[in-house]
Amino acid sequence: MTTILSLAQKAGQRLMAGFDGKSFNTDLEFLIGTLKVGGIILFSRNLGAPNEIRQLCSDTQDYARSLGQPLLIIAIDQEGGQVARLKAPFFSEFPGNPAIKTRDDALNFARVTASELRSIGVNMNYAPVLDVTRPDIPGIMAGRSFGSDPHQVAALGTAIIETLEANSILSVAKHFPGIGRTVLDSHLDLPVVKEDLDALDACDLIPFQAAIQSGVSGVMLSHILYEKLDPLWPASLSVFIARDLLRARMRYTGLVMTDDLDMGAITRHYALDTAIDQALLSEIDQILICHKSPAIEAAFEQIEKRIRDDASLDALCDRSVQRIMAAKDRIRPNDRL
Repeated sequence: MTTILSLAQKAGQRLMAGFDGKSFNTDLEFLIGTLKVGGIILFSRNLGAPNEIRQLCSDTQDYARSLGQPLLIIAIDQEGGQVARLKAPFFSEFPGNPAIKTRDDALNFARVTASELRSIGVNMNYAPVLDVTRPDIPGIMAGRSFGSDPHQVAALGTAIIETLEANSILSVAKHFPGIGRTVLDSHLDLPVVKEDLDALDACDLIPFQAAIQSGVSGVMLSHILYEKLDPLWPASLSVFIARDLLRARMRYTGLVMTDDLDMGAITRHYALDTAIDQALLSEIDQILICHKSPAIEAAFEQIEKRIRDDASLDALCDRSVQRIMAAKDRIRPNDRL
């Protein structure tokens, strides 16, 4: 059954937004009621005790429901190790991907994490990291990767994906097409990768192809400039990488999302309206803006204007919204709070 949405709703569904506060508040009223966002992102600044998080998620979903808005995706980064928003004593802490050596390790992490996320009303985990490190490079992902063997990364990553998905948590593979070779942090500036597509095929893309075959719900694009693939645009804004490589060549039909547009790799090099236009052209479904700022409203207005004024972009938006709604439909009713 096709969901009929207004122009504003279609624009809003394309946004995943951050906010301030640990309880339902005017920030969330604005994001959901006015901007009609498709989902929200939880960070440490939003998290209290489990009952407080559960109430936050429940109140937020109730508010969206009261306005006739679609179910919200409520997402978090819970990789374990360096990147884990939920911490002891209320939640299980894991040492991170470098410590996951066997399939049983991966399955245990995913089962426990899925159960804890469901218990508080979170329905998407921005995990697993599928970046393949290089033993000869002091890459920024060394503390977050499964390692330098792409087949081992694929095996452990898909075990997590399949377990999260089986337990009604939408999984997200990141950071396509792989940032294990980078030494510059894209939170600060725009890294450049010089390898060509053959080199990526032989290593970096192997785990992502496995993730696609395992039914991963989402793929997050990196803020990295792969100059031999697209000399003008980072992966997160690239028609070639997002549409031609990931969708057409690798046959991925699920959600495609940017990394946070607040990061220095984007803000230091591209105007927000330019970034939004490129994301729409690249058939990227979800645009992440992870901190409260006027950029969220500006992005909503830009998306709404572009899909109102350009019939071809409106048609692409309809397809993106269908993918978003299909992902939301996979969240079990008893996990929707």
